[in-house]
Amino acid sequence: MTLFLDRDGVINRRLIDDYVKTPDEFMFEDGALEAIAKLSNCFERVVVVTNQQGIGKKLMSEHTLHEIHSHMKSEVEKAGGRIDAIYFCPDLRHSKSLYRKPNIGMGLQAKRQFSDIRFKQSVMVGDSISDMKFGKKLGMKTIFISNDKSLVASHSKLIDQNFNSLSEYAKTWC
Repeated sequence: MTLFLDRDGVINRRLIDDYVKTPDEFMFEDGALEAIAKLSNCFERVVVVTNQQGIGKKLMSEHTLHEIHSHMKSEVEKAGGRIDAIYFCPDLRHSKSLYRKPNIGMGLQAKRQFSDIRFKQSVMVGDSISDMKFGKKLGMKTIFISNDKSLVASHSKLIDQNFNSLSEYAKTWC
Protein backbone atom coordinates (compact mmCIF):
# COMPACT_ATOMS: atom_id res chain seq x y z
CA MET A 1 0.00 0.00 0.00
CA THR A 2 1.09 3.53 -0.75
CA LEU A 3 0.40 6.56 1.41
CA PHE A 4 0.03 9.81 -0.51
CA LEU A 5 0.43 12.91 1.65
CA ASP A 6 -0.29 16.53 0.85
CA ARG A 7 2.35 18.82 2.37
CA ASP A 8 1.03 22.21 3.53
CA GLY A 9 -1.52 21.82 6.31
CA VAL A 10 -0.79 18.10 6.74
CA ILE A 11 2.97 17.76 7.25
CA ASN A 12 3.81 21.41 7.88
CA ARG A 13 1.89 24.42 9.09
CA ARG A 14 0.12 26.20 6.29
CA LEU A 15 0.95 29.89 6.11
CA ILE A 16 -2.30 31.80 5.66
CA ASP A 17 -2.24 33.89 2.46
CA ASP A 18 1.45 33.08 2.01
CA TYR A 19 3.82 30.29 1.01
CA VAL A 20 6.65 28.49 2.75
CA LYS A 21 9.49 30.09 0.80
CA THR A 22 12.57 29.02 2.81
CA PRO A 23 13.59 26.04 4.93
CA ASP A 24 13.40 28.32 7.99
CA GLU A 25 9.71 29.00 7.34
CA PHE A 26 8.94 25.27 7.24
CA MET A 27 7.40 24.32 10.60
CA PHE A 28 6.11 20.79 11.14
CA GLU A 29 2.54 20.35 12.33
CA ASP A 30 2.38 19.12 15.92
CA GLY A 31 2.98 15.37 15.97
CA ALA A 32 3.62 15.13 12.22
CA LEU A 33 7.16 13.76 12.50
CA GLU A 34 6.07 11.00 14.87
CA ALA A 35 3.03 10.29 12.69
CA ILE A 36 5.12 9.89 9.54
CA ALA A 37 7.54 7.62 11.42
CA LYS A 38 4.62 5.45 12.54
CA LEU A 39 2.94 5.44 9.13
CA SER A 40 6.26 4.56 7.45
CA ASN A 41 6.06 1.22 9.23
CA CYS A 42 2.50 0.58 8.06
CA PHE A 43 2.81 1.54 4.39
CA GLU A 44 5.14 0.09 1.77
CA ARG A 45 5.67 3.56 0.34
CA VAL A 46 5.19 7.15 1.49
CA VAL A 47 4.82 9.79 -1.24
CA VAL A 48 4.25 13.54 -1.00
CA VAL A 49 2.14 15.28 -3.67
CA THR A 50 2.01 19.05 -3.36
CA ASN A 51 0.83 22.02 -5.39
CA GLN A 52 3.50 24.73 -5.15
CA GLN A 53 2.26 27.69 -7.15
CA GLY A 54 4.64 29.97 -5.22
CA ILE A 55 7.16 28.95 -7.88
CA GLY A 56 4.78 29.90 -10.68
CA LYS A 57 4.21 33.24 -8.96
CA LYS A 58 8.00 33.77 -8.82
CA LEU A 59 7.93 34.00 -5.00
CA MET A 60 10.52 31.24 -4.75
CA SER A 61 12.70 29.14 -7.02
CA GLU A 62 12.52 25.45 -7.73
CA HIS A 63 16.00 25.20 -6.21
CA THR A 64 14.69 26.65 -2.93
CA LEU A 65 11.76 24.22 -2.97
CA HIS A 66 14.25 21.36 -3.26
CA GLU A 67 16.12 22.78 -0.22
CA ILE A 68 12.84 22.90 1.73
CA HIS A 69 12.06 19.31 0.77
CA SER A 70 15.59 18.16 1.59
CA HIS A 71 15.17 19.70 5.06
CA MET A 72 11.76 18.05 5.46
CA LYS A 73 13.06 14.61 4.43
CA SER A 74 16.07 14.91 6.70
CA GLU A 75 13.92 15.73 9.73
CA VAL A 76 11.51 12.90 8.90
CA GLU A 77 14.44 10.46 8.68
CA LYS A 78 15.88 11.70 11.99
CA ALA A 79 12.48 10.95 13.57
CA GLY A 80 12.56 7.39 12.19
CA GLY A 81 10.29 7.89 9.19
CA ARG A 82 10.76 8.08 5.46
CA ILE A 83 9.46 9.82 2.38
CA ASP A 84 10.13 7.75 -0.72
CA ALA A 85 9.35 10.47 -3.27
CA ILE A 86 8.09 14.02 -3.55
CA TYR A 87 6.14 15.30 -6.54
CA PHE A 88 5.19 18.93 -6.92
CA CYS A 89 3.37 21.13 -9.39
CA PRO A 90 4.59 24.73 -9.75
CA ASP A 91 1.73 25.74 -12.05
CA LEU A 92 -0.75 28.44 -11.13
CA ARG A 93 -4.23 27.62 -9.87
CA HIS A 94 -5.92 28.78 -13.11
CA SER A 95 -3.69 26.60 -15.30
CA LYS A 96 -5.10 23.51 -16.92
CA SER A 97 -2.04 21.50 -15.85
CA LEU A 98 -2.51 17.75 -15.59
CA TYR A 99 -0.08 17.86 -12.66
CA ARG A 100 -1.93 20.34 -10.47
CA LYS A 101 -4.29 18.69 -7.98
CA PRO A 102 -7.13 17.86 -8.26
CA ASN A 103 -5.83 16.57 -11.60
CA ILE A 104 -4.01 13.25 -11.40
CA GLY A 105 -0.62 13.97 -13.00
CA MET A 106 1.42 13.64 -9.81
CA GLY A 107 -0.26 10.30 -9.10
CA LEU A 108 0.64 9.11 -12.59
CA GLN A 109 4.25 10.27 -12.04
CA ALA A 110 4.38 8.17 -8.88
CA LYS A 111 2.98 5.15 -10.75
CA ARG A 112 5.64 5.56 -13.47
CA GLN A 113 8.39 5.65 -10.84
CA PHE A 114 6.90 2.86 -8.71
CA SER A 115 5.08 0.49 -11.04
CA ASP A 116 3.77 -1.60 -8.14
CA ILE A 117 1.52 1.21 -6.85
CA ARG A 118 -2.10 0.11 -6.75
CA PHE A 119 -4.28 3.17 -6.34
CA LYS A 120 -7.26 1.17 -5.08
CA GLN A 121 -5.05 -0.02 -2.20
CA SER A 122 -3.62 3.45 -1.54
CA VAL A 123 -4.59 6.29 0.76
CA MET A 124 -4.59 10.04 0.09
CA VAL A 125 -4.30 12.30 3.14
CA GLY A 126 -4.90 15.99 2.57
CA ASP A 127 -6.44 19.13 3.97
CA SER A 128 -8.19 20.47 0.89
CA ILE A 129 -11.08 19.36 -1.25
CA SER A 130 -8.72 19.27 -4.26
CA ASP A 131 -6.71 16.61 -2.38
CA MET A 132 -9.88 14.58 -1.89
CA LYS A 133 -10.84 14.93 -5.57
CA PHE A 134 -7.31 13.84 -6.57
CA GLY A 135 -7.60 10.74 -4.39
CA LYS A 136 -11.08 9.84 -5.60
CA LYS A 137 -10.15 10.29 -9.29
CA LEU A 138 -7.44 7.66 -8.77
CA GLY A 139 -9.67 5.35 -6.73
CA MET A 140 -7.88 5.88 -3.41
CA LYS A 141 -9.27 5.96 0.09
CA THR A 142 -9.39 9.63 1.16
CA ILE A 143 -8.53 11.02 4.58
CA PHE A 144 -9.45 14.66 5.17
CA ILE A 145 -7.45 16.60 7.74
CA SER A 146 -9.73 19.35 9.04
CA ASN A 147 -11.75 20.34 12.06
CA ASP A 148 -14.31 22.16 9.84
CA LYS A 149 -17.30 19.82 10.24
CA SER A 150 -19.49 21.82 7.84
CA LEU A 151 -16.89 21.43 5.09
CA VAL A 152 -16.72 17.71 5.83
CA ALA A 153 -20.51 17.42 5.68
CA SER A 154 -20.80 19.35 2.42
CA HIS A 155 -18.19 17.13 0.70
CA SER A 156 -19.01 13.81 2.33
CA LYS A 157 -18.97 11.91 -0.99
CA LEU A 158 -15.29 12.78 -1.45
CA ILE A 159 -14.18 12.09 2.13
CA ASP A 160 -13.88 8.55 3.46
CA GLN A 161 -12.63 9.58 6.91
CA ASN A 162 -11.95 12.84 8.72
CA PHE A 163 -9.33 13.56 11.38
CA ASN A 164 -8.10 16.77 12.98
CA SER A 165 -4.43 15.97 12.25
CA LEU A 166 -2.05 13.52 10.64
CA SER A 167 -1.08 12.47 14.15
CA GLU A 168 -4.68 11.57 14.99
CA TYR A 169 -4.96 9.55 11.76
CA ALA A 170 -1.72 7.65 12.47
CA LYS A 171 -3.02 6.60 15.88
CA THR A 172 -6.01 4.89 14.30
CA TRP A 173 -4.33 3.40 11.24
CA CYS A 174 -1.29 1.64 12.64
